[in-house]
Order: sequence, then C-alpha cells, then structure tokens
Amino acid sequence: MNQEWSLDVLYKGYDDPDFVRDMESLPDQIGAYRRVVSSLGEGDAKEQLTGLLKAEEELTAFVLRLELFLSLKQSACSTDEQAANGLARIMDALGTVKKDQAAAKRFVASIEELPALIESDTFLSQYRYQLQRAKEEAAHLLSAEAEDVMARMDVSAGQAWGNLQSYLTSTVEVDWQGEKTNLSHIRNLAYDGDEAVRKAAYEAELAAYPKVEGAVAFALNNIKSQANTEAQLRRFDSVLDMTLFQSRMSRETLDALMDSVQRFLPRFRQYLRAKAEVLGHSDGLPWYDLFAPMGEGEKTFTLEEAKEYLVSHFRPFAPDMADMMEEAFDHAWIDFYPRPGKEGGAFCAGYPLGRQSFILTNFGGKLGDVVTLAHELGHAYHNRCLEGNRLLNMDYPMPVAETASTFNETVIMSAAIADAGEKEKLALLDSRLSDLTQSICDIYSRYLFESEVVERRKDSFLFPARLNELMLDAQKKSYGDGLDPQYLHPYMWVCKSHYYSASLNFYNFPYAFGALFALGLYAQYQEEGESFVPKYRALLRATATASVEDVAKTAGIDLTQTEFWDRSLARIGEDIDTFLSLVRQKG
Repeated sequence: MNQEWSLDVLYKGYDDPDFVRDMESLPDQIGAYRRVVSSLGEGDAKEQLTGLLKAEEELTAFVLRLELFLSLKQSACSTDEQAANGLARIMDALGTVKKDQAAAKRFVASIEELPALIESDTFLSQYRYQLQRAKEEAAHLLSAEAEDVMARMDVSAGQAWGNLQSYLTSTVEVDWQGEKTNLSHIRNLAYDGDEAVRKAAYEAELAAYPKVEGAVAFALNNIKSQANTEAQLRRFDSVLDMTLFQSRMSRETLDALMDSVQRFLPRFRQYLRAKAEVLGHSDGLPWYDLFAPMGEGEKTFTLEEAKEYLVSHFRPFAPDMADMMEEAFDHAWIDFYPRPGKEGGAFCAGYPLGRQSFILTNFGGKLGDVVTLAHELGHAYHNRCLEGNRLLNMDYPMPVAETASTFNETVIMSAAIADAGEKEKLALLDSRLSDLTQSICDIYSRYLFESEVVERRKDSFLFPARLNELMLDAQKKSYGDGLDPQYLHPYMWVCKSHYYSASLNFYNFPYAFGALFALGLYAQYQEEGESFVPKYRALLRATATASVEDVAKTAGIDLTQTEFWDRSLARIGEDIDTFLSLVRQKG
C-alpha cells in the first residue's frame, strides 16, 4: 500500500508533456472562452446560452486538472517552488476572466424568456438551478472593470496572505525533546496515552507560535479587511450575509442552528467536567487533555488495519462506499503521514473527470485518525454521488459540504460502540463525544471569534495579543466551566487554516451544521434501514443543484425550525448520559 498519493491521473510530473503543453496553452483556452462571452447578445438567446455553458464546461475541465495537480503538490510540500509558481500563473490568468464571468451572468440575467428556454431544452434544463442562481448573483456584481481589478488584486492580496499562513504554519520549527519537529507532529501528540507527553507537547506547541504570530496576524487582519470591503461593495449587509448567500443558506436556518447549540452547551460542559475528574483534574479539563484517550481497549492501527476497520464497518451500510474505500487505499488516493513541509490537518479534493478523489491526512495510528479517514472518505463518496451531474453541477455549498463526511463519522462510531465490549465502550464513547465537542462546542467558539474579528477589523488592527484575548474569550463563552481556565489555547487562530480565505469566510458553522444534519439523517437510516440508502445518495446528488433548505426538504426536514436541531442534539445528550453512567460505574 502506498503511503503517499499518486497524481498520475492528473499528470505524471512537471516534465510530463501533457502538463507542459497545458500550461503553455492556458492563455489560448481562456481566449476561447472570452471570445464566446464577447459575442453574447448578438444572436439567438438559446444558442448563445448553450454555447456559453459548453464553453464554461470546457474551461472548467481544463483548469481543474492543472490547478488540482499544482495545489496538491504544494499541499504535500509547501516549499515546492514550481507548484507555487504554477499556481501563481494560473491565478493571474484566471484573474483576467472575472469580468467575462460577470458579463456572462449579466447576460443570463437579461434573458426575459429564461424559464421558457430552460423548459424547452434538455441540455439547459440540467443547468436550471445554476442559471437561476446566475440571475440572483447578478444583483451583487460590480462593473466589469471592478470585477477585473478585484480578481487581479486578490492574487497578491487575500490569496497571498492565505498562502503565507499555510507556509508559516507548515514550516515553523517546534522544539521537542532536544530536536526540531513540526506542528502536525506536535499536535498529533495530543492523543498520546501519557499525560506528561500531552502536556509537554501542548506547551511546546504554544511556545512555537510566537515565532510566526506577527506575520500570521497580518495575514488574518488583511484577509478580513478584504472580506469587509468586498461585502460592502457587493451590497451585502455583512460578511456573514455574503457567506450565507454563497452558502445557499438562509439566516433563519443559521439562527435556528446557533440557538439550539447555545442552549445545549451546558451538556457538553457536563461531559468535559466528568472527563476531567476521571483524569484527576479538579477545575475542568485542561486543553492538553481534550483528546486524552479514556477507558480500556485503546489501540493503534496500521494502515492495513485502518482499511479493514473502515471497509468492514461501512459495507453493511453501503457496499458501493466500501468498494470505493478499498479503491482509495489500493490505488494511492491518500497521502497518509505527516512530514516536514506537508500541510497540517486533512482534506479531500475531488477529480470527477478521473472518477477519484485525493485525500491528505496526518495519520498517527489512533482511532481518531481512522475516524478522520472515514470523514474524508465521506467527502470522496459525496463526490462519487455527483458523478451523474454535468461538470458545472459539481460544486456544493459549505454547509452541506460536511454532511457526508460527518455522516460517515456517525456510522463508524455508532457501529464501533455497538460492537464494543464493556471495557472498550467508554473509550469509544469518549472518542465520539470528543469529536462532537470539536464539531459543535469548539466550532461555536470559532464562530464567535470570527464574528468579533470581522466586526472589529472595520475600524482597528488586531495585533497578536488582542487576537489571543478574543480567542480566549470565545473559548470561555463556549466551553464555560468545562475547561480549566488556566489551560486554554489562545493561538487557535494561528493554526486553523479555515480563517485564511478572503473568498470563504465563516468556514466554521458548516461543521456544526454537518454534524447535526448527519445525526438527523442517521436517525432516519436507523428507522428506514436499507430503503434509506438510495434516498441518501439522491440527497447528496441534490446538494449541487438546490438550496440548503431544499436539499433538506428531500428528507422531510425543515432546517429553519429549532425542533430538528434540538432532536439531533438530544441524540448527543443520550451519549453523554451513557458516558456519565459508565464513569459512575467505574467510580
């Protein structure tokens, strides 16, 4: 089994003749698209609309291959100069297309007979939702010249600041036991079975951040300043409103979600205090023990064992998912282990033209690492369910982006807990509750933090010390007395890449959404059995062609009401009660 992914389905390397040819012909591809856009409005609307969509498909397919190859190379090695240079060339080239894309949306919005054209044509009807969205997006477009300038400037502004954060956090040296290591390795030690190791790793991690805090603070400040400016120029009331529009999600849904989460936080604090007491802490759980393993039966996994564990637990749910998981392990879809220069965390990037996904993890052999693999393979399954869609119907918004991944977490942990003996059950329950605490309780703190940063950035610059204060305040509001106030994590704003995209703000609430939406869907699966699985596949496919609320309606769910979110949280409450009972039994 390969420990690193193979990118051969894209290109076999920088010297691949196809890669060299495609990089050289990128301007020609863009030129062809721009010629199509420049001719809009000079003929039959139906023919022009069809030609426009096909030109967008062709350019998207061409750029996707190049950009994905280079971004994956850079994620695996942040010091890869050729990847960085290639991505810069692509971003520069695509920046010139923004005004053409804006013109295309204006053209779509100007077609009075658009609904009739869509209904009259099989090809156009496949893009019904995207065409309707184009009319809505046209209301927030700037002039062609302004769109062009913003896109060009973003390359050396928002994108550049985000790349800086990624570079600094992947290359900063951490002093550990007389040697140098990286953040990915030191953060993985939070799962170590030895409290002394966990605490020392936590202290070493915090000691490393001052080396990069200043530069990363500048990155965060300027990215959020750019987001504020863009929201104002595009006539949104706030960055959050702009994000909700991009997410195809209503404010009513977000408010219902956050209301339910806030009311449930005391239950998470019960769990954290109980865990703290078991581990010998009297003033709440210190941050370094958030992921401390509990109970008996905690085991480590080799890659082969992780594969078998995943496949065996998912085959009863969906055989096609289990087959895909085997394919991912056996055909080098996954880059498993941490190493210097490699990006931290985990992600999944789909390549529909090659019928596969690429998954990056920093595998440490713990159960949590196996759950992370399940999470990312859920994204891969989501991508596979979209394969029947046309190429421009492949993108889904942030909230539902985490549905399949967190559904996978729910499936595997529920099965593992159900199969566990008494000695293992406490450890597995703690692992699940630990993950849910991150997906909901910690995500709530990140949501509070980003809200504060975005608002304060309107009239002040936030230096590292102030950002640390805001992060600590957000953690205290979310975790409350569940955590030891002497051992929080003021630098979570440095290491989380989710804050560092000017075009993708508030990438926090989608995780809470995904976790609770998945729990609700899993409850339906338990009620309906095998008959639910085709509905689930259809729901995942619909995520690219419907609003978040309409996607949920396919499963009979109203996301704008707190009742759904309360029911999902109540299922977590059942796990907390079981955990507390097991803790009491153990004395």
